[in-house]
Amino acid sequence: MTDEQRNVKWNSNLSFLLSMIGSAVGLGNIWRFPYVAYTNGGGAFLIPYIISILFLGIPLLFIEYGSGYKFRAGISKIAHKINSKYEYLGWFIQTSPFLILTYYVVVVAWDLLYVPISFVKGWGADPEAFFNTVLLEGTTDPSGIFHIAIYVLIALLIVWFIIWFISHRNLNEGVGKANRILTPLLFLMMIIIVAFAVTLPGASLGISTLFTPDWNAVLNPNIWVAAFGQILFSLSIGMTITLAYASYLPDETNIPRSALTVAIANSSFEVFTAVGVFSILGFMSTSSNVPIGELVSQGTGLAFVAFPQIFNVMGTLGYIIGPLFFLCLLFAGITSNISIIEPLALSVQDKYIISRKRAVTLICAVAFVISLIFATSYGGTLLGVFDTFVNQFGLLLNVVIQTVLIAGIYGLDKLLPGINKNATFLKLGKKWIILCTYIIPVISFILWIQAVLTNVVFVDSTTLFIELILLAIMFIIPFILIKHKATRDDF
Repeated sequence: MTDEQRNVKWNSNLSFLLSMIGSAVGLGNIWRFPYVAYTNGGGAFLIPYIISILFLGIPLLFIEYGSGYKFRAGISKIAHKINSKYEYLGWFIQTSPFLILTYYVVVVAWDLLYVPISFVKGWGADPEAFFNTVLLEGTTDPSGIFHIAIYVLIALLIVWFIIWFISHRNLNEGVGKANRILTPLLFLMMIIIVAFAVTLPGASLGISTLFTPDWNAVLNPNIWVAAFGQILFSLSIGMTITLAYASYLPDETNIPRSALTVAIANSSFEVFTAVGVFSILGFMSTSSNVPIGELVSQGTGLAFVAFPQIFNVMGTLGYIIGPLFFLCLLFAGITSNISIIEPLALSVQDKYIISRKRAVTLICAVAFVISLIFATSYGGTLLGVFDTFVNQFGLLLNVVIQTVLIAGIYGLDKLLPGINKNATFLKLGKKWIILCTYIIPVISFILWIQAVLTNVVFVDSTTLFIELILLAIMFIIPFILIKHKATRDDF
């Protein structure tokens, strides 16, 4: 489908930037980043994080901007245009974000339940028991997959309807309008939360933990893997969201400035959010006499267990900060999920020559059916396995494939004219081409091997079985899609 056939552009640069920032500034910042920093040495994590932004994240962001702007298509069609035999790789790249969509929306459903609960602190004196037993009806026994957690199911239905309703409308009235409203509100509420958090007793302990590096820990390769993985997740690199949004850019867009704006806004918000989270952890540590490093045992626990414990000891103020926090998570989750749908819908539109509404409805319907397994008693355990595998195996491998395909095979020199056309203070050149063509693919591949060996291969038998099923899905579905012919011959 050509750009003329689609005839869609962002109606303003502000709509595009807010949508890009909304896709980046999501749950990855509020829920995932503080926990990743927390479990990787606090201040020690920030050093590889900053280096990853400068030498991996931003250069890769330029590739996605330049590719979407030039080809005006999704990654599957871009791969097909480069050479028809590479179409498989285009669809393979999109299996990871699709799988992320199926479980990421469930985290938003959990949060939706916590919004009304937070007004009355309905989690009680034992938030961990409430979350795992009452809400999730959780179990680590795989047979729990046959038992529905009714509260999660109801919330999941509501969240899916909201996401579908926003996404199936046209670009500017759906995604664009939602982000023009939700993204500023998200920033405003987080400013209020952080402003309060830094005034708590013990906040300085948490802030010191965040910004004081352990130089020995910096040498740990796992921290570098975690930092690069976080950059990929928060900037949506490897998920082709940026590529899809950039395909709708007006011709006069200053691409380098837009990319840097998104990267700076995202990273600044992540660190700003972490200041608030670590301030609260410092307060919790001071109040309970438990070291900061022993407060939280899992990522979901940070949002749905540790924070309710904090809100409990805040007294009356907890009735204000609690709802604000969970509303932040809700807005962040919605913006993130509608962004994940965008590149998937674009590729389906391109292949089957169907309307945006039909493409979004099809994707939401299939993803909804799969997401039902996470609304079971085994869903929480299953979600953890999915999240680790897709991020450590899928997204890192996507970066390797995407850079080799576009930088190594197609050639970044063909993207430069479009990227630099309206550039003012920054123009890309040979250094960027060398970095993305040779250095980043090698580094990404090494980090991928490290991540797979650490988090995917050496696991228990049940986890390995689930991972093998996911691996089969990731390799078989693209094969089916390329064999299933489009409805017209103009693809």
